[in-house]
Amino acid sequence: MKNCKSILYALGLLLLCVSAATAGDQLTFKFKAVKIPGSTSTEPGGINNAGVSVGYYVDTAGLDHGYILNGKKVTKLDDPNGVGSTEGSNLSPDGAITVAGFYTSSKTQLPTGFVWKNGKFTDVPGPSTAKGGAYCSAINDSGEVVGYYVDSTGVYHGFLLKGGKYTTLDVPGAADTFATGINKKGEVSFYWYNGSSYESSVLSGGKYTTVNVPGAADSFALDLDAAGDVTYQIQNSSGAYQGALLHSKKYYTYSYPKAADTYGGGINDKSEVVGGYASSTSGPWNAFQASY
Repeated sequence: MKNCKSILYALGLLLLCVSAATAGDQLTFKFKAVKIPGSTSTEPGGINNAGVSVGYYVDTAGLDHGYILNGKKVTKLDDPNGVGSTEGSNLSPDGAITVAGFYTSSKTQLPTGFVWKNGKFTDVPGPSTAKGGAYCSAINDSGEVVGYYVDSTGVYHGFLLKGGKYTTLDVPGAADTFATGINKKGEVSFYWYNGSSYESSVLSGGKYTTVNVPGAADSFALDLDAAGDVTYQIQNSSGAYQGALLHSKKYYTYSYPKAADTYGGGINDKSEVVGGYASSTSGPWNAFQASY
């Protein structure tokens, strides 16, 4: 998933009752569309507990820019080593705004992770086995960073960067692993490829637990909050993408009103999510913020 640029939060509120994957339960989502001036496509990736969101957007020249949206103020993020190729993934939940993301290096042409804080970009290149590039997905207030990298054989592995040390995180049985979110407790969300479809897991207390959305052809867990609630993009049996939420141990699926495709990208500890929707299957993506 990805993100945005300038000012102007916007538009109307929409209410939607969403059926749970567990029959009989419902949640009510209140959606707010988010417009970014100069953007032709916008993909949010995370939201903190103050309502600040990050992501990336594509401008009219087709270049990618990371962004921070704080109220009506938009801060554009362009890593100096990859201008026009920067994507914001997520941010720390509380305290000073710290962003994790990635860019394409103008020197190596490979993806390179970064952490941004107080206007400064710091590279996160991944472990020494990251021969095909690395992506930062999320960061918590302890400074723990998760993401994924590509090894010399083209296999994807999750990683945790903690105290300057990398640890590889591979879901047991996975052909490829993608670490996508980390909460205050150090719990990590993943999606992973089993050789034929995508599944999702959470790592907590050293144990991997599968958290696939019932009925989904593919489950892509993209973030989790302090309570262990998980937000997703799923592909349903008809091939369309929907948002999904694991909340209080129950699964819910939803679509932005009249959208062809939807995803839930980031979640905070105050029952708020950010994500994207497309009016047609050919795109482009538009941004939303929702509460439930």
